[in-house]
Amino acid sequence: MTNVLSGDIQLSVITPIFNEELIIKDSVLKLIQAMQGFTDKWELILVNDGSTDNTQNIITELTQNDGRIKVLTYKNNRGRGYALRTGFKRSCGKYVIAVESDLNYGKEIISSIYRKLLDTDADVVIASPYAKNGKLENVPFKRALLSRLGNRVLRVAFPSNITTATGMTRGYKGDIIRLLPLEEDGKEIHLEIISKACMLGCQFDEIPATLKWTPRQKGKPGRESKFHAGKIIRTHLLFGFYEAPILLFGTLGSLVLLVGVTLGLYLSYLYFIEDQVIGERVILIMTTVFMILAGFSMFLFCFLSYQLRDLRKQIFKLYQKIH
Repeated sequence: MTNVLSGDIQLSVITPIFNEELIIKDSVLKLIQAMQGFTDKWELILVNDGSTDNTQNIITELTQNDGRIKVLTYKNNRGRGYALRTGFKRSCGKYVIAVESDLNYGKEIISSIYRKLLDTDADVVIASPYAKNGKLENVPFKRALLSRLGNRVLRVAFPSNITTATGMTRGYKGDIIRLLPLEEDGKEIHLEIISKACMLGCQFDEIPATLKWTPRQKGKPGRESKFHAGKIIRTHLLFGFYEAPILLFGTLGSLVLLVGVTLGLYLSYLYFIEDQVIGERVILIMTTVFMILAGFSMFLFCFLSYQLRDLRKQIFKLYQKIH
């Protein structure tokens, strides 16, 4: 058995697992192989998120003789966010990297992220298929399209150098990720991490990566999507509106105000150019006034929302200092 003192750990790698009995043996062996370049100053944390198949027995058998590998498990499936939070709390590394159990970015992504953390001042390094020289392979068209559009919208809410806000494969400075008071149990945790790291003034960087899905072959394990488009779209849009109020209030306010101004110009045209009596057009006049007032009100709400967001950031920073 190989043992490592917690204070000596340079890198913690965390992967959540849920019902992956078909691929988990191969994935864990690849993870262990990828970690060999870090001598003994690493730990691999496998978080069994309430699997109901044979996943637990497989990972226990594979890792029971290596003290550098922690297997964390609990009875009920709680979601990716809960699994990551569990892993972060138990990690001891100076740097922490989270990867998916199916290694859809390849095992080499671990060393790539780690080198980036070492060579730059970044607090968070994100593997991005949308960065320059990154790409998608074998990803279903629907999911790829929604992912591209979603991340494009979220760029309004987050620093402009982040092209992928929704992915899990990332590296962190250990003290930073363990400091964040994370709450999300689902995939929204990826957005929560960026949001709260932004509040602390953390620096972000990305590395280009290839997100590759293994096509399903008859008689062999392949990737099955756990993607729920409706829920993801709803939660991520709400998060985007919360982080960047201009996405909602600014867009709607502009449209409503444009309609109001257009109607106002039309009424002015009738009155000044066509010399028509517009006093009898009560509904049109009221609609015009309502649209203009509503548009300005939405811009006011947008302004107030940004003020509240800035206040939330200050409270968050104060909370972190106190704790």
